[in-house]
This record gives sequence, structure tokens and C-alpha cells, in this order.
Amino acid sequence: MDVTEAGSSLDSLVSSFNARIAEIQQLVVARNMYPASSISDLSAVDSALTALELQLHKIKIRMREETEAIPKAKKLIEASLRQQKKLQKLSAVIPSYVPHRVTKTTEDATKCIRPEPGVEDLGFVSMQLEEPAPKGKKGRASPPLFYINADELNSVPPYMKQRLTLEKVNAAIDDMATYAEATAQLLKAPHRKLTENLVERAMELKEIAATEAVKGKHFFLESDIKGPSLKHDHTGRAILTVLRHLGRISETRVGHHRVILLLRPH
Repeated sequence: MDVTEAGSSLDSLVSSFNARIAEIQQLVVARNMYPASSISDLSAVDSALTALELQLHKIKIRMREETEAIPKAKKLIEASLRQQKKLQKLSAVIPSYVPHRVTKTTEDATKCIRPEPGVEDLGFVSMQLEEPAPKGKKGRASPPLFYINADELNSVPPYMKQRLTLEKVNAAIDDMATYAEATAQLLKAPHRKLTENLVERAMELKEIAATEAVKGKHFFLESDIKGPSLKHDHTGRAILTVLRHLGRISETRVGHHRVILLLRPH
């Protein structure tokens, strides 16, 4: 309850009591004039005063509860404002959609893995059933998804970003992580599980992964770019330029391949 409203209510209550007191004074005078007939009237006034006292007592209790709740309400408002600021910062970083890592590229690569004899009826191939990694080497983690935020995109020169939006660039980052994931699956898969048409590609990727410029990094080949968001078109080239400028990717050449490396932003 607002302080002004509470004061107004109490003023009204005081005025009501003053009016009742005036009535009682008049009834006292009337009782002295007509003592026999004034008893019932005074009993009614007494009941009314008792009811008013009870109501005033309830109002005081309510006012005390509201007063005690004000500091808690202030703390809740402050916490809500802090949370709102955090959410606003997050909304500037997170794209307006939830990225979907598993796309047709990854699914196609998985389908090309041969199942072990006797597990064809399972309906899928477990990528965990692979040869043990050499001792001392750690398994390759999932490709990074370092999305850009509005401030980063605004920092890019206009001639470079052209008409790119935050959603388009972050969707392209999602695509690149999918390409790198498909590459990682081929690198991890033993040759005996690969179909014939992928054995040569897997060997080529392993040679690329062993080069000094690529070793230990998540990567994919320029030839892997096939959408849905990142394509070989004017927009796709602009996106790659922006991501190179922001330090999300770098490029190198290995043989006749143009290799794109995923980087952690500084």
C-alpha cells in the first residue's frame, strides 16, 4: 500500500471516529432527557464501537505486515533488475534460435561407417567402438561454438560486413562446427569401419591433420561448405571475411586444399 493512500485511509478512519463520538455525546444528552428509552440506543452504539475497534485492530496488523514487507520487496526488485541486466547481456550474445549441431553432413558421414559384424540389427553405429587412442594422447573434444555478439559485429567495418546480420553469422558458425564434427568423425573412425569411398578421404584428412599448421585444431575443408547457412556465394565469402577479422577462424593451404581452422576468440 502506498504511504499516501495509507495516510488518507487513516484520516478517514479518524473522521469516522470523531463523528461517532459526536453522536455518542448527543445520545448521552438524550439519555439524561429520556433515561428510560435511551438504553437500547446506547447498546447499539456500543456494538458499533466494538466493531470499529476490531476493524481498527485488523488495519493496524495489516499496516505492520505491509511495513515489514517493504524491505523484502525492495530487495526483490533490486535482484530482479540485476537479473534483467544479465539477461539483456546474454540476449545480445545468444542468437535468436537454438543452433542444431546434427545436420545432414554429420548424418551422411555416420552412415558411411561400416558396422561391426553382428551389430547390423542395432540400426546404428556407435562411434565409441573405436580403436584405443595411443597412450598419452587425449581424445579430440567437440568443435567449439564461439558465437559472436552484437558489439563484435558492430565493430567490423561496414565495407566488410555489408548487410550481414547477427543471426546469419552465428548460423554459419553452427554450420562450420558441423563440418568440423564430420571431419573429426572420419579422423577417429578405424579404416575397417569406413566404406571404400571414404577410406581415401580419411587418409587424406589424417595427413592434413598431421601438418604443423593444423595439428591439434578443429578444421574442415573449403570443399565441405554446402549450407544450409554457409554457402559458396557472395554472402558466404563475406561471412568468412568477418569471422577471420573477429578471430573465429583462420585459413591455411595444405597441398591443393584450402583448410579452415576453428579458433578460440582472444
